[in-house]
Amino acid sequence: MKSLKAQNHPLANTEYEIELLESSDFKGRFENKLEASRLFPLKPTQIEILQINMGKMCNQICKHCHVDAGPDRKEIMERDIMSHCLNVIRENKIKTVDLTGGAPEMNPHFRWFVTEIRTIDPDINIIVRCNLTIILANPKYHDLPEFYQQNNVEVVSSLPYFNPVKTDAQRGDGVFEKSIKALRMLNGIGYGMAGTGLVLNLVYNPSGAFLPGSQQGLEAEFKRKLSTQYQIEFNSLFTITNIPISRFLEYLQRSGNYEAYMEKLIESYNPSAAANVMCRSTISVGWDGYLYDCDFNQMLELKVKSPESQHIKDWKQSALHNRNIVVNQHCFGCTAGAGSSCGGTTA
Repeated sequence: MKSLKAQNHPLANTEYEIELLESSDFKGRFENKLEASRLFPLKPTQIEILQINMGKMCNQICKHCHVDAGPDRKEIMERDIMSHCLNVIRENKIKTVDLTGGAPEMNPHFRWFVTEIRTIDPDINIIVRCNLTIILANPKYHDLPEFYQQNNVEVVSSLPYFNPVKTDAQRGDGVFEKSIKALRMLNGIGYGMAGTGLVLNLVYNPSGAFLPGSQQGLEAEFKRKLSTQYQIEFNSLFTITNIPISRFLEYLQRSGNYEAYMEKLIESYNPSAAANVMCRSTISVGWDGYLYDCDFNQMLELKVKSPESQHIKDWKQSALHNRNIVVNQHCFGCTAGAGSSCGGTTA
């Protein structure tokens, strides 16, 4: 199979990505699995997490990035959209707000938004998906650890491995060294340290076309290696399966691993993981305010199946709670093995 670019299909061409996922070999297979598990149509259980993509601009270009984020991306959430998000959080008593990107901190309204969320309810769990290197990218970001601390923000950061070779191969030259420096800054003010209440979690993505290993085992190994070699402490490690879209999809095609990887995901389908997929309790908000069942559907431009409530300004809790969740073959990535979500395993 030729790569997306070889066939004159840019990564942004989501129609082509969906065409691949719905090829004759894979079409309908996820729905069939859900039916066999008595989960089709997939329905929400609750809406307690609002995951907000604050823009696709990022200071890094990671090989596995499903957002296709980078320094050249201009899509940024405007303050007006954030205001609608604040109304939804307030009126619907959202328990968790998960801020992602790109690098969410590069949005010029990021700090205003975080402080406004915190004023709504001191008990809201605010999560920031921080790539760590942003803290060192520019002097204006150097005080981010203190800002996180002041607003009791949970920091979740990707660290592909506990050595520089694998980390830099996935995320760029010098990323590991900068990540260690940023982690030490976070540790220095209490993040990841016992008894502080300041939560620092790490995320592990496999570097190739395979499933992650045991989350419990990898967490123990990461803690041991980072502590002994770099004096770094953290709370938990989340393992996340790479989803076959965007840059990772192109890698699969370029390396000739697409069909084999899809079959591996399908063979590893776990009904328990399917029952606990994150889209059953989450709504994903795009940088332009449109609503999606998850961050991956957002990147494929598959909006929620709730015609009267497809944008944050038109939020209708009852309609969203009663919708059918949009699924496709990429969903096998969240239901393989021990399952995968933005918070790690689900089964």
